Amino acid sequence: MLRVVVLVSGGGTNLQAILDAMDNGKIKNAEVVGVISNNASAYALTRAEKHNIPNECISPKNYENRDVFNDALLEGVSKYNPDLIVLAGFLVAIPEKMVKAFPEKIINIHPSLIPSFCGKGYYGLKVHEAALQRGVKVTGATVHYVDEGTDTGKIIFQKPVMIEDGDTPEILQKRVMEQAEWIILPEAINMIANR
Repeated sequence: MLRVVVLVSGGGTNLQAILDAMDNGKIKNAEVVGVISNNASAYALTRAEKHNIPNECISPKNYENRDVFNDALLEGVSKYNPDLIVLAGFLVAIPEKMVKAFPEKIINIHPSLIPSFCGKGYYGLKVHEAALQRGVKVTGATVHYVDEGTDTGKIIFQKPVMIEDGDTPEILQKRVMEQAEWIILPEAINMIANR
């Protein structure tokens, strides 16, 4: 059984997609053993609670500097003895020491077709704002392994989503979640669990 720890910052819709896929058998041989957020008020923690999954907040605000926080995050993740760490809307840069401690065991969902609109400064709604400002006709989502760079790891899955007339960043974000993110993130976990 693949032991999965999910890191989240907000509402946890991708976490819910993972849990639903596990509940309905689309993800086999995997279980979420812990959920960690950097945000104490993240609804994702409530989602974890409702599924009786151990959960906690490890926030940079509670530590004197980033190095101390990075150590606490690594320790917090490590105690769950994960086989896979899933960044499901986790808006914190993963420290290099964590990438080295879990090589090719960390995956991320990014709300664009990498290499478009990725790297520092491109996260959440900002990605969709940039896509609309640029006038692209196709966007989507990418699941990739995490390496020492930002959104530079090996791509696992990508799924395109068409941009439609009248899209706002919020409308586009919702469609990318529904038509891409919530599909390919569970698929990636299932593939890793059942190589």
